[in-house]
Amino acid sequence: MATNENLPSPNFIRHIIDNDLKENKNNGKVATRFPPEPNGYLHIGHAKSICLNFGIAREYNGTCNLRFDDTNPEKESDEYVESIKRDVQWLGFQWTELRHASDYFEQLYDYAVQLIKDGKAYVDSLSAEQIRAYRGTLTEPGKESPDRNRSVEENLDLFKRMRDGEFADGQYVLRAKIDMASPNINMRDPALYRIRRVHHQRTGDKWCIYPMYDYTHCISDALEGITHSLCTLEFEDHRPLYDWVLDQLATSCHPQQIEFARLQLEYTIVSKRKLNQLVTEKHVNGWDDPRMPTIAGLRRAGFTPKAIRDFCERIGVTKQHSWIEMSMLEYCIREDLNENAPRAMAVLRPLRVVLENYPDDTTEYMEISNHPQKPEFGKRKVAFSKVVLIEQDDFAEVPPPKFKRLIEGGEVRLRGAYIIKCNEIIKDADGNITELRCTYDPDTLGKNPEGRKVKGVIHWVSEAHARPAEVRLYDRLFKVPNPDNEENFLDALNPNSLEILTDCRVEASLAEAKPESRYQFERTGYFCLDPDSADGKLVFNRTVTLRDSWEKD
Repeated sequence: MATNENLPSPNFIRHIIDNDLKENKNNGKVATRFPPEPNGYLHIGHAKSICLNFGIAREYNGTCNLRFDDTNPEKESDEYVESIKRDVQWLGFQWTELRHASDYFEQLYDYAVQLIKDGKAYVDSLSAEQIRAYRGTLTEPGKESPDRNRSVEENLDLFKRMRDGEFADGQYVLRAKIDMASPNINMRDPALYRIRRVHHQRTGDKWCIYPMYDYTHCISDALEGITHSLCTLEFEDHRPLYDWVLDQLATSCHPQQIEFARLQLEYTIVSKRKLNQLVTEKHVNGWDDPRMPTIAGLRRAGFTPKAIRDFCERIGVTKQHSWIEMSMLEYCIREDLNENAPRAMAVLRPLRVVLENYPDDTTEYMEISNHPQKPEFGKRKVAFSKVVLIEQDDFAEVPPPKFKRLIEGGEVRLRGAYIIKCNEIIKDADGNITELRCTYDPDTLGKNPEGRKVKGVIHWVSEAHARPAEVRLYDRLFKVPNPDNEENFLDALNPNSLEILTDCRVEASLAEAKPESRYQFERTGYFCLDPDSADGKLVFNRTVTLRDSWEKD
């Protein structure tokens, strides 16, 4: 067990497990699993499930398997399999065993044969449309299929021939024989197998029938000895079927299914179908676009595993659906990066400043702390020379009230360097400011001048020493808190979710940065080096601004 100071906050699932252990249920064993379908990249909602399942196993010295629910090969691929493995490990977890539902195809078939022999399953020739029509409604019972009372022998023969590929896709299905009048529609003779001639990424063309999720999942859990099968609330109505299958088969292990509320995060969507649409229609630049709520996208944006785990712990595990504000996720990454990201200076929209009284061909190296609250981060040397670059909005020709930065005739301190005074504004033919002519006070390095109050401090880089960079300013992908409420979710896309600045300059120390290195660009925000960086071309993604700049609705 973990030490008390590291224990996560209690929730109803932990209370259930604590009680099970107290009663020595499952011989004191705790075994969970994370069972994604490899039909897309994992998203922030999956992160909650990953942290819960792997976290429970870690907390109780148990086991957690990663199992791919690969029963729908039309939409699945090895790319998604590898991305899921990569995301789980990046979040800081390691599975006990790596499994696939396809590992159990033969056993699942044998169990289906057993159900047929026991009179609990039958082969049905109704079409999908007819099955839906026969199923009934929430207020009206269903109607039995004409095939429901086939003989066991006929069902066994047809099921074998289904497997052998004698029939066309959709010609037959295998259904459980339960209760067509059940108030729970999921219990009205649900399908267990369907004919589907699709190449499977692991089993090839060996199978032309594939088991349904509700049938596969519970048996896979039992075969792996899972004790607590944790899933989201939409599966609560499926729990009776989960238990029915295992009861009929009398499996040696009968896992307990426990449901919890799924993560609903504002300004995002987590439907894999819609996420795939965003990718395929090129509204974003792939599954790992930093605007996407995928784990890969969050990683590329500069989010840390620690921040995501912290977020999942803060939102908790409940039975109640609720919407989580995006600002909470952003708070978690700000808190982490404020503590752990080294500082650097970058000018995103440069304005040239010529220090007319600074010696020509002279370079000084200012020692600047890498983190103002953490001396153990050390210091770096930043070049200073006659021409420096500052942010355009750190100068105002007509300053607004309480403006504390540089104005004509005014003074400001360059961070870690000298106080400068603006004497002249240079403009181009169109009236745009292109350069400031200034002087510096050589007696103000590391000290305040006597008798002068200089309140403003701005960042800068040396023009001669700075490195060019592209900076991608990412923002929320959607402009409304719940885009799923829109008639067409694409109408809610934020047209300002990405601004690319191509003429930025960053201090020379960043030239050796590695992909996924994270920094606080002073006075600007938190940024991460993108993998697109190559051959001296630096590309930085904005992870999050220094403060929450979104207005509350």
